[in-house]
Amino acid sequence: MNLLAASTNYAAVIRPLQVLVMVVAGLFFLRVLRVATIQARPADVTTKESRRRNSGTLALEFIEPPERKGERIDVDVAVTIGRSQDCDLQLNDNYLSTRHARVANDSGDLTIEDLGSTNGTYVNQEILSGRVRLERGDIVQVGGVLFEVVR
Repeated sequence: MNLLAASTNYAAVIRPLQVLVMVVAGLFFLRVLRVATIQARPADVTTKESRRRNSGTLALEFIEPPERKGERIDVDVAVTIGRSQDCDLQLNDNYLSTRHARVANDSGDLTIEDLGSTNGTYVNQEILSGRVRLERGDIVQVGGVLFEVVR
């Protein structure tokens, strides 16, 4: 009779754990599906001219570090980012090079280029090679600092 009671207690403990694992796995797959859907969106088909007329100029907004979250960096002509005092945007981050990257405003479009940094510059988790045009919503990483491209 003790054997029957032990198997009942085992089922009472294991069954809720199985359900919990399935719920967590389901939530994980929903998150993966959401990210894949966002990444698979078609590119904006509007022309440069209509985009400029319909919207303001692009800027960078801090995501990380948390103490600067939401701070906006407007790029009038060009902004150099790095640890050096000579940079337009000097940041104290151990993963930044002295002169890490340059963001330029090319007739209303933002472009970014790596200035030969040690750790590289990333846009949407892809390492840069050459000059890249930024779009609204792009995530830029220089060292340990994250920006979002905003209007």
